[in-house]
Amino acid sequence: MLFAMVILPGMDVIAKYMAVVEGMAPAQVTFYRFFFQLVATLPLLLTIGGLRALRPKRLWLNLLRGVLLAAAALFFFISVKYMPLADVFAIYFVEPFILTCLSALILRERVDWRRWLAIGIGFAGAMIVIQPSFAAFGATSLLPVACATVFAFYLLLNRAVGMADSPLTMQTIAGIGGTLFMVGVIAIGDGMGVADFEPSLPKTTLGWVLVVILGALSGYGHLLVVKAFQAAPVSLLAPFAYFEIVTATALGYLIFGDFPSLSKWLGIAIIVVSGLFMIWRERQAGNRSIEAT
Repeated sequence: MLFAMVILPGMDVIAKYMAVVEGMAPAQVTFYRFFFQLVATLPLLLTIGGLRALRPKRLWLNLLRGVLLAAAALFFFISVKYMPLADVFAIYFVEPFILTCLSALILRERVDWRRWLAIGIGFAGAMIVIQPSFAAFGATSLLPVACATVFAFYLLLNRAVGMADSPLTMQTIAGIGGTLFMVGVIAIGDGMGVADFEPSLPKTTLGWVLVVILGALSGYGHLLVVKAFQAAPVSLLAPFAYFEIVTATALGYLIFGDFPSLSKWLGIAIIVVSGLFMIWRERQAGNRSIEAT
């Protein structure tokens, strides 16, 4: 899990580089992410499981996983084109709070008042980050919230898919779903004349190398996450997700010279502390459940 949190922000650095330096539309970068994820994972899947592995037990749900993941990635990649990486990650980390709200509303899971309080405080921390970002970048600063919301629905769907298929099959089929979805999105967006959806090819050899690496990081990075959650409890692994903020901040500073202001560090700290409190409450509730049985 820790290794995944170190390498996955590299995906977003590449997306920002391709958009800012290479001038590629974020939608096209998103397409390459899923296309080369498919290229990276398909040979391994066929080697291990043969053609039978391409027939998942829950095909449509796995394709929908890819669609939701592609939509979330698109929102995120548009965000990092215009905003510092650390800001985008800080705002995105309202996702655990959104997931808790959706779990209560859709799955009817019980959420006690302490966790609702933590949700409120976490959103307040996000507002501390969003407010100056909104002043500088406008509605773009809300795209990480859209990403977090879509990704929360993706995680809910993961619960529905469960363990019916292997992680490698799930990642490969998600790559197919995400690729097909992005083909449609690019066609519609380009037809409407939206610059961030314009189809294009990498302009340099380095650009081609980077989009291939982007797909490989996506496929195998998320495979690491899935394997981690198979091997250890959610309450143990969830805090490691916040390490992405550290990696993203370091990479953003080293490559693009971006560094959060003091007020944004305050917002990040509030979000992280609130999220860790929710994880601790979840662990406490789990322990009480075990003791009761």
